[in-house]
Amino acid sequence: MEIFRHYFPLCWFNVSVLDLPRSTRFFKNNAIFYFIAVFFIQFNMSDDIDAIFEVALEVLLTLGFIALVLVLNKTFYTFIQVASAILFCENVVAIFLIPIVFWVTVAEDTPSYATLALFFLWDMAIVARIFKDVLQVNTPASLVVSLFSNHLRRRLRHLQLSGRLRLPV
Repeated sequence: MEIFRHYFPLCWFNVSVLDLPRSTRFFKNNAIFYFIAVFFIQFNMSDDIDAIFEVALEVLLTLGFIALVLVLNKTFYTFIQVASAILFCENVVAIFLIPIVFWVTVAEDTPSYATLALFFLWDMAIVARIFKDVLQVNTPASLVVSLFSNHLRRRLRHLQLSGRLRLPV
C-alpha cells in the first residue's frame, strides 16, 4: 500500500513519473486491474465473448505503444515506471468512469456526456504529463503522443466492432 501513496499524486499532476519507485509486482497488479476494468466497460457495451479478445488486444496495444515510444526515445529502462504510472492512472480514472458509463447508457443526456468528456480529458492530460516527463518534450508534443495513443486504441476497437478486423476465436 505504500506504493499507492507514491503513485496517487501523479493523478493530480503533483509528482514526476521519473521520481516514482519501480516495482514489477505493482506493474503486474495494475495490468490485471486495467484488464478487468476495461473488460467490464467493454463487456457492458458489446455483451459478447469477443470483449475478452478486444480487451486483451487493447492492453497489448497500450503496453506496446509505451514500449515503442520508450525504445524510440532510448529510455526503455523506464518502462516499468512509465507503464505502471499510466496503468495506475488509467485505473483511477476507470474507477470514476464505470458509474459514469452506466449514467450515460441510461440517461443519454448532455450532462452525462459532458461529464464523460471531462474524465476522458483528465485521462489524456495525465498520460500527456507522463510522456512529457519521460520524453522531455513540451506540452503540445506530449498531448499529441497522448492523443495518438488513445486514438490508436479506440480506432482498433472500432475496426474490430465494425467487423472489418476479425480476431480468431
